[in-house]
Amino acid sequence: MKNYFWYTVFKFILKPIFIFWYNPKVINKEAIPKEGPIIIAGNHKHLFDQCLCIVSTKRQIRYMAKREYFDSAKTRWFFKAVGCIPVDRNIKDENAVNKALEVLKNKGAIGIFPEGTRNKTKEFLLPFKFGAVSMAQKTGAIIIPFGLTGDYKFRSKNLVARFGTPFKVDNMSLEEANQKLYNEVKTLMEENLKK
Repeated sequence: MKNYFWYTVFKFILKPIFIFWYNPKVINKEAIPKEGPIIIAGNHKHLFDQCLCIVSTKRQIRYMAKREYFDSAKTRWFFKAVGCIPVDRNIKDENAVNKALEVLKNKGAIGIFPEGTRNKTKEFLLPFKFGAVSMAQKTGAIIIPFGLTGDYKFRSKNLVARFGTPFKVDNMSLEEANQKLYNEVKTLMEENLKK
């Protein structure tokens, strides 16, 4: 509960500043279930992408974040305080996965970027890793896809977060589920860019 307290405190302070500064447009945030285990999964282009999801729901979203943020004294305190789960990207980090699964089994919310890293390439969307759909299959969690586009600039004119229709993996294979998630995210991003 300690990290929930700090999560709430930091969100109360930082949410209005973030919204004023970046002027994001959030579409279909009503798609995020108010209770039950969920995985919010989408594309990753900027360090602040998770903020767009956090300001879109009253629920605490536990993000899986690269271990490097926990190795630095400058950032460790914040990421620990808000309940992020450290992930060692150099290995198949079973410890991180187990912590995320525990959150979902307790009907919590996990945030994950299936690309595995920020997309700094010219590709529209990087291939998805299987973590999100695998965790959903193991826990029965609902996946909420989202697509982010635009620039993080002062009073941005094009920063958009669009949430899609939630779905369950159910009887799909991991390959089918991952392809569905990829297609959903790609479609949401394309919708954002339509004039």
